[in-house]
Amino acid sequence: MMIVISGLAAVVLAVPALRTVLLLGSVSYLVYLAWRIASAGAKIGFAPATTPLGFRNGLMLQFINPKAYVVSTTLFSGFAFIPDTPVLEILVKLVVFNAIWIPMHLIWLQVGTSLGSLNLPPHYQRAINIAMAVSMLIVVGIALWTST
Repeated sequence: MMIVISGLAAVVLAVPALRTVLLLGSVSYLVYLAWRIASAGAKIGFAPATTPLGFRNGLMLQFINPKAYVVSTTLFSGFAFIPDTPVLEILVKLVVFNAIWIPMHLIWLQVGTSLGSLNLPPHYQRAINIAMAVSMLIVVGIALWTST
């Protein structure tokens, strides 16, 4: 959000070569996640990681997270409802965004944990993983198709 609010995202994305690098990084990461999900076998979710992601790696990942840029750009530049006081508008949008974002991520975590704890037969778990991976690849394909 801060990269979009500051205008840095607009400057960076105005450079075609850098835009291509970020697109390829995003697509590569999402394809990798789809592979990890699909290859988890009969266990719903990711195959066990050899090392934890960690805060630093998670933070760095945000720079190639296409969803973060799309949502932030839409929220902060898509409409103005307090045009006379842009700082107040940004603060209101930050509060509202986080009031939605934080509970939604906590709910998503709870759903994922609940799904993982279900005692489903292995073939159902494998089918769920493959469906999630295919869904992710479809989204990646749509993003690539619309970016050209």
